[in-house]
Amino acid sequence: MGFHIMDSHKFGKYRVERQVLNEERLEEVAYRKSYYETHPPFSNKLKDSLRCSLPRLKRWALSKFPVLYWLPKYSLWDYGMPDLISGISVGIMHLPQGMAYALLASLPPVFGLYSSLYPPLIYLFFGTSRHISIGTFTVLSIMVGSVTETLAPDTAFLINNGTNITTEVNITARDLYRVQVAAATTVLGGLIQMMLGMVKFGFVGTYLAEPLVRAYTTAAAVHAVIGQIKYIFGISPTRFSGPLSLVYTFGHICALLPETHLPTLVVSAVSIVCLVVAKELNAFLRPKLPVPIPVELIMIVSATVISSYSHLSSNYTISVVGEIPSGLSPPCVPDVNLFRQVIGDAFALAIVGYAISISLGKTFALKHGYKVDSNQELLALGLCNMVGGFFECFAVCPSMSRSLIQESTGGKTQIASLASAVIVLVTIMKLGPLFQELPKAVLASIVLVNLKSMFKQLFDIVILWKRSKIDLLIWLVTLISTLLLNLDMGLAASIAFALLSIIVRTQMPTYSVLGNIRGTDVYVDIETHKQAREIPGITIFHSSATVYFANADLYLEALKDKSGLDISKMIIYKRRQEAKQRRRERRAERRAKRQAKKEKRQAQRASEQLAGAPVFSVEEEAGQWMDMGLENISVGDNEEQKITKRENGTVFVMPTTPRTPDGQCRWEYLKGEADPENISLSWLSELPDGDTTTLGSSSEDTLSQDLERVSLGSLGKWTWDIHSIILDLSTANFIDTVAMKTIQNIFQDFSEIDVDIYLAGCQTSVVEQLERGCFFSESITKKHLFATVHDAVLFCLNHRGARTFTRYEPSLDICISTKL
Repeated sequence: MGFHIMDSHKFGKYRVERQVLNEERLEEVAYRKSYYETHPPFSNKLKDSLRCSLPRLKRWALSKFPVLYWLPKYSLWDYGMPDLISGISVGIMHLPQGMAYALLASLPPVFGLYSSLYPPLIYLFFGTSRHISIGTFTVLSIMVGSVTETLAPDTAFLINNGTNITTEVNITARDLYRVQVAAATTVLGGLIQMMLGMVKFGFVGTYLAEPLVRAYTTAAAVHAVIGQIKYIFGISPTRFSGPLSLVYTFGHICALLPETHLPTLVVSAVSIVCLVVAKELNAFLRPKLPVPIPVELIMIVSATVISSYSHLSSNYTISVVGEIPSGLSPPCVPDVNLFRQVIGDAFALAIVGYAISISLGKTFALKHGYKVDSNQELLALGLCNMVGGFFECFAVCPSMSRSLIQESTGGKTQIASLASAVIVLVTIMKLGPLFQELPKAVLASIVLVNLKSMFKQLFDIVILWKRSKIDLLIWLVTLISTLLLNLDMGLAASIAFALLSIIVRTQMPTYSVLGNIRGTDVYVDIETHKQAREIPGITIFHSSATVYFANADLYLEALKDKSGLDISKMIIYKRRQEAKQRRRERRAERRAKRQAKKEKRQAQRASEQLAGAPVFSVEEEAGQWMDMGLENISVGDNEEQKITKRENGTVFVMPTTPRTPDGQCRWEYLKGEADPENISLSWLSELPDGDTTTLGSSSEDTLSQDLERVSLGSLGKWTWDIHSIILDLSTANFIDTVAMKTIQNIFQDFSEIDVDIYLAGCQTSVVEQLERGCFFSESITKKHLFATVHDAVLFCLNHRGARTFTRYEPSLDICISTKL
């Protein structure tokens, strides 16, 4: 093949001269391995997996305990101070976020601190990312809160106050049960993550596309706002559960707005304004500051001091955090009886938490040049949740804000997590009781301000509208389903819709006919490229997706449409004409027999006349009268058919070669004097079976002078313009039995109208599947399969082009420098 570029100095050029390679020849040249060489038996794989050696044990230990790989190489001089500064900065962020996100989970604030202490220590030993910060996260806290409030609503813990008929909520019993529910959900979610990690199911996170994740977190932010409004306005709305619960809750909140507690609203407003201004100032001064200003911690300390000295709780009945126990609680086994009630939520927590973790981990790994193991990350996150659940933690995953702080302040390894855990531990042991007077409205304000980045994702609608309508549809469906169906069912519906969109796109791919760019071996869509020219006599059919059971029928219909050959009608018409031909041959054979009998009788009569007086025979006279009658009828039919031919220009089929012993013959389409474009195939199919116009031996020579080869007008394609069809399967990464049968039928059907079919561009895995599926046979061999489309085109031109096309322009020749 020759490849010429006009501007060779800018782009370069190359020239290749080789033989045309079909699959059979390619296997000989490339020495392709057999299927059993590339796919060893399962028994061999099992033996290899069970084989143990010291290097293999070392690799296993380093993969399961990544800390053993980097800790011996840890340089205290190079990494010690950056990790310490980063850890302190992240630890300071853990304190306000842990307590605030505990409110999102409908748990006492101290359990947010527990969740910021134990999981980072577990991840230190098992995680493969060096920069992510494990702890509380907005979305997971909201999901946990949805479970706890569903299984432990306030209405289930109402008690009489003993003085009047009114009732109040037993907060101690409610919080205790909610902690059990959160711990059970977290442990079960961790077990699910560990099992998925052990069976190498780390790729599950890839099914959560970026538009889906961003829309899901945006919807979760809306859930968080609805959940925190009660602390902002100081009201107590009823929390609903099930589909449309968000709508019902929001409606109840609107009904309670007249009962807003003004002191609480003032505290919330002041806190939000101060946080927004401080964060904007922090962002403006970030390039000049070595460490970001801990705005949230300053806000918590300031609010606690003001609340303690002004007695906001007693004087203005502002809700505060309340008692925070000092010290660590002992581990306890969660209530396994709750597993059946929370398994769906636990699975959703496992998938969402892992998706966020692996996306952040890969982002930092790509930036700093190291690798993150997806399966190990799934196992490490599962251990963080499972072990943390025994210490009354709720579900955790990395936080974008903390991870950015850990990376931007110079953190090099997970030793920074150890430093942050020490800060949280000191707070729990000694400083916890100091935050008892902290207003809950301040924590709710911190949550709302931190959700600003998630609400900015609403601008994705404008971006996706310009880039991809399908991704925009996934984004909108995810947002709406998550808002209306809650977080767990919304995630399931979103994933199902995303997978459905993939199926629909593969079921309805783009079909095209490829043309050649002159002077190259490049073939592109003739409808989208002006310089692409279709090779005369050859149709190159291309599908943008894999051919499989869902789109096999559509593939066949598209091939008929693009090639212009309605193969079904053509085969039906041909078979009818063959049947007529057989009937005509039988009639001709009977006439020949009668003619032979007649001649025999005439010879006998002549011999009798010579021998003596004639002998009258009734049988002979009856036979003569019958023969004369049939001949007259035949002559009459022929005359009528000649008139029909001249009047309407009947289109028909004639065999151009004598019938072979096996009954096969070559058929050509003929026309009379009428315009072929005005002839309808359906009208032709209704011709009477007795039509014998074309078979009269006396008129055959006369008719041949008036006839020329044409196509059937209803098919829209000149039948001799296509002698070969090349199916480009370069986009196929697999092929199933339905697709194999479809392609086999294509070979069989088009061969009946003398059109050759070839395959091109099959990957090795597809060829192996064709071999295992018994696709190849005596009629379909590997000689019909070519390495590239260009190889197939050159073969077709060499095989049939010279016989069929006498006006092929040399300027379109693409095989100038190719050795055939």
